[in-house]
Amino acid sequence: MNALYKLYCRCFQRVMYVAEYFLPWRVPEQISGEGSLAKLPAFAKAKGFKSALLVTDQGLMSLGMAQPIIDGFKAEGLNIAVYDKVVPNPTITNIEEGLKLYKDNNCDVIIALGGGSPMDCAKGIGARVARPGKSIPKMKGLLRVLKKLPPLVAIPTTSGTGSEATLAAVISNPDTHEKYPINDPVLIPHYAVMDPLLTVGLPKHITSTTGMDALTHAVEAYIGSENTRNTKKYAIEATQLVFKYLKRAYDNGQDKEARNMMQKASLLAGMAFTRAYVGYVHAIAHSLGGFYGVPHGLANAVILPHVLDAYGEKAHKKLAQLADAVGIKGANDAEKAKAFIQAIKDMNAAMDIPTKIEGKWTIKEEDIPTMVERALSEANPLYPVPVIWGKEEICLLYTSPSPRDPKT
Repeated sequence: MNALYKLYCRCFQRVMYVAEYFLPWRVPEQISGEGSLAKLPAFAKAKGFKSALLVTDQGLMSLGMAQPIIDGFKAEGLNIAVYDKVVPNPTITNIEEGLKLYKDNNCDVIIALGGGSPMDCAKGIGARVARPGKSIPKMKGLLRVLKKLPPLVAIPTTSGTGSEATLAAVISNPDTHEKYPINDPVLIPHYAVMDPLLTVGLPKHITSTTGMDALTHAVEAYIGSENTRNTKKYAIEATQLVFKYLKRAYDNGQDKEARNMMQKASLLAGMAFTRAYVGYVHAIAHSLGGFYGVPHGLANAVILPHVLDAYGEKAHKKLAQLADAVGIKGANDAEKAKAFIQAIKDMNAAMDIPTKIEGKWTIKEEDIPTMVERALSEANPLYPVPVIWGKEEICLLYTSPSPRDPKT
């Protein structure tokens, strides 16, 4: 890659790092603990809200998980409209349909119930409320909203996306096979309901892939170059929690302590990467989601060890620090880093996560050039990765199940 372009990327990242100190960051006000969902209706009434839009999906509706919210709001004399057509990779159509429902019911608060998809959709609806004259594609990228959103409540039912604490909404356009983030601090939810009972009994494959999603957030945030003292602390603690509790939650879905700790890990990892950003794992995962609908957590889980291997020695020092944090031994940084990556591979294997994207999601050779372009467009110059890559290096991660170290 051109050395001048690498320099441009690093300069851009440095400017962003300084500028971030002047952005309106916030940490969501939390209602937490077992049974905290039941407190939401009275909380909403106390805040003065009168009409809510509940954004969720049909799966959660069919399981009855939204009903306590609906019944509780009605019992408090509050209006609540339900948009339950969110798909796994939320689309512009989802957002526009939800926006119409918000307006038709004179809503003054948006509630997202679910994993990352309902939360991303709710953020997109909020962005359209704030920017009625601006389409979602025009808000793609960084700081394209910059207007106050209506109050947003996030209720995670999985432990991994961290979307309840992040500035990002990831939107899909099925017509163009694009999947891209909107990044703006105004998208950080105002409130988060952290009820671990909502995650008890999640299917094993959801537990594993969303948990590895949280680990990916923590690791990518930590090894980047835009950390603060707080983001490093959040990322380390999230990594420790995932290593200690994810397999427990996977083995026993009723383990309430493990569920609670994984929910905490997800939140902390979200707080880390919303300020310190992610890296090429996410850029590649988004392209796979856009083209083939690969679930985001699964894509991240598969790609993470390959990207960390490919970074080579440029990432060894920080990976060694994460290894120290979780008790992985080694004679030097290189040994610790490689052992840490192997531990991720072992964790994936223990939870039946594959080593490559295959089956119904098998990557088509003719799609690779466009996916490479889109991954690079998302990552460069924004993401403060250990090594800045170009087309050749990114292409290897689509074409090889065990990519060699790209040239740095």
